[in-house]
Amino acid sequence: MSSDRSLTPSSLSVKDLLWQIDWDIAKCTLCGSCTAVCPVSAVELGVFRKRNIRVSMGLGSEIEKASNEYKIYYGIRQKTDPAYACVGCAMCSLVCPNGAIAPYRSDEADKLRYHIDRGGQPRSRGGRRNVPGGILDQIKFIRISMLTDPALDAGRHEFELRTLLGRVLPPEDNLKFLRENGWIPPVREIYPLIIGGMSFGALSPNMWEGLQMGVAYLNEELGLAVRISTGEGGCPPRLLRSRFLKYVILQIASGYFGWDEIIHALPEMKEDPCAIEIKYGQGAKPGDGGLLMWHKVNKLIAAIRGVPAGVSLPSPPTHQTQYSIEESVAKMIQSMYMAWGFRVPVYPKISGTSTALAVLNNLTRNPYAGGLAVDGEDGGTGAAYNVSMNHMGYPIASNIRDCYLNLVRIGKQNEIPLFAAGGVGKSGNLAANAAALIMLGASGVQIGKYIMQAAAGCVGSESDRCNICNIGRCPKGITSQDPRLYRRLDAEQVAQRVVDVFLSFDTELKKIVAPLGRSTALPIGMSDALGIGDYDAAQRLDIKYVV
Repeated sequence: MSSDRSLTPSSLSVKDLLWQIDWDIAKCTLCGSCTAVCPVSAVELGVFRKRNIRVSMGLGSEIEKASNEYKIYYGIRQKTDPAYACVGCAMCSLVCPNGAIAPYRSDEADKLRYHIDRGGQPRSRGGRRNVPGGILDQIKFIRISMLTDPALDAGRHEFELRTLLGRVLPPEDNLKFLRENGWIPPVREIYPLIIGGMSFGALSPNMWEGLQMGVAYLNEELGLAVRISTGEGGCPPRLLRSRFLKYVILQIASGYFGWDEIIHALPEMKEDPCAIEIKYGQGAKPGDGGLLMWHKVNKLIAAIRGVPAGVSLPSPPTHQTQYSIEESVAKMIQSMYMAWGFRVPVYPKISGTSTALAVLNNLTRNPYAGGLAVDGEDGGTGAAYNVSMNHMGYPIASNIRDCYLNLVRIGKQNEIPLFAAGGVGKSGNLAANAAALIMLGASGVQIGKYIMQAAAGCVGSESDRCNICNIGRCPKGITSQDPRLYRRLDAEQVAQRVVDVFLSFDTELKKIVAPLGRSTALPIGMSDALGIGDYDAAQRLDIKYVV
């Protein structure tokens, strides 16, 4: 409601909001912690005036005199302006010493959704689409080896859960390629679970550093060859010149942000990066480019990306220098190979789409392509319009299955590794989802929001709780460039949680593949081990229908 207390078409009450704040005056000590910690300033300290009527009774029980008594008290007031609507992050509950305040989801239809387009701008937000569950969670593993391929003890047997990144040519083709070109397509042996592209800029400095430290510990102390993608926007110069670069996949996207710094650092690199990922699309917003909103472009991010501070950084939806995937292979992929002396695998990343097979077919004809990453519709935490996140995209399960079966038909399923992403572990079933995608044909999977939720305590959810990653007001400091917010996050604790996540995943994946009798190779494409109770899904994925 406006300051003059007049009613306007945009006037809302607390009841109209998606999240409502419950405040207990009896418990509150007015310490102000809740108002100080709220990332969207949804609550404020208020002055309230309460009117009481005092009545004096005469001898005959008749009202002799009535008077007004006014009492002033202080309390917490929730704002109803859509710009300051509560996002349900519950940071106020976390800091309140007396448990006097907490957000609650509205018990009726959210009317705020009709008021989020003020100024003629559609709503943009972070966080995935709000559809819980999915087809991956319905898939079961039904092949248990007991005689011909004895099942293994997941707790005592030694496993080599590795996958390959890079073009794997047959030996005779490798020799022919070496004679004609003087080099062999490079191949990396890595862990099948990759931390997907979340840029330095999209994530806070503490979050990014914590992820990098966790990956380094997994590699150097625990022997898990985990890799992490930088996302678009380059990375800090000290990482480019460190020995830890070998654990990093450098991503180049259509905005080319940060690549001046990377190219200039080439002569001083102590190690080659693990791979180069050329991003053509994102699953959360297929057809759109990336976007880092101005809220997060501080002086450090601007310096690394080579742009002015305080401006939004949209990437074009396509690489402006290329017309087709054939031209991309000829220009982009070959030039990236040449930049590192043909020692580093290079592969494209695309959105899940019905045109994925066309892209894949073109890649199979050129030995320069080191693989293909496909990002399904449920991925992404970056800035995207609601209409893109909720109404555009392709499910990753069927898309990756189509790609793998296409490779099988042309006999190249062992040559081009496929990497799946988009909603993996969305319901918490990370290992089961990853194993299902691997058996559907993926060589590995990429995760993004899962690692944010598990390693840093992201409070965003599929029910539209929080999901303000895009505007730099993350209450946990995960996706903020504001020091007051990201200092809440301890980088060393993030690193410890990253290690916990991967160790837990490793144990669960072994529990799934051990009954298959597999210990030295991932069951890539082993679809006879999969079953599902949905007949149409079974037909679509070409797996067994079980009830």
